[in-house]
Amino acid sequence: MAVNDSVSILNSAYLAVEYIDSFLPDNPLQQPFKNAWNYMLDNYTKFQIATWGSLIVHELSYFLLCVPGFVFQFIPYMQKYKIQQDKPETWEKQWKCFKTLLFNHFFIQFPLICGTYYFTEYFNIPYGWEEMPRWYVLVAQCFGCAVIEDAWHYFLHRLLHHKRIYKYIHKVHHEFISPFGMQAEYAHPLETLILGAGFFIGIVVFCNHVILLWAWVIGRLMETIDVHSGYDVPLNPLHLVPFYAGTRFHDFHHMNFIGNYASTFTWWDRLFGTDSQFIAYQEKEKKQKLMTKKKAN
Repeated sequence: MAVNDSVSILNSAYLAVEYIDSFLPDNPLQQPFKNAWNYMLDNYTKFQIATWGSLIVHELSYFLLCVPGFVFQFIPYMQKYKIQQDKPETWEKQWKCFKTLLFNHFFIQFPLICGTYYFTEYFNIPYGWEEMPRWYVLVAQCFGCAVIEDAWHYFLHRLLHHKRIYKYIHKVHHEFISPFGMQAEYAHPLETLILGAGFFIGIVVFCNHVILLWAWVIGRLMETIDVHSGYDVPLNPLHLVPFYAGTRFHDFHHMNFIGNYASTFTWWDRLFGTDSQFIAYQEKEKKQKLMTKKKAN
């Protein structure tokens, strides 16, 4: 009965969003995107699209999304938004990070990307424009993928912090106490595989078109680069996502090493009390700001 009620609610929500969407103006980018998509289908094989297309989407998305945080370090005005202001980025650290990233991307992640074509063939995942899901379905699927990945990340990430195994794997990622965007995928190869596995679970559950693979790659990279950026910038659109943890939440994890284990949302840490030190730290900061204001007045 409960399952039927849930399905009924989801169907009603889908119909409501579809009804609202019918009143929205046409997207001016839809036709150019359709033309580009069909051109890709006409000129490249499924293997080329799934393999090289996925690699290009990942690499372009990753490094383009890193650009704002990289530029912020050269803009004095943006320094007031840097969370750990006493620990600026250095060229040495960034170069070390970049070299490790290239190794992880091309020797760890790329072999996994090569399996994308075989995944789409085995599960008969379509590539065509006509089968592509509507934007609101894609958004819902990406959110579902994020919920699943977040659960996987919380428990496996917490396990990697166990004192018996921390120094062998996860310690690599914590070399930078004050993180920066490019460091999001700076990790031991085993960690890349262990935590990265959570990315694929949602794909197996929700994927009904190859576009979801790319949309979820971009969405996941937006989130992880944002929380590693080291800058808590106002008007961040990701703050509109319900229960979004954000930059301060994960920055504290790098500074404190304990707690705030989830990747995207706050509920697992709240449920298990692993955000208690972060909450205490926030309260302490608030009191310090109030004292500073009183002294200034």
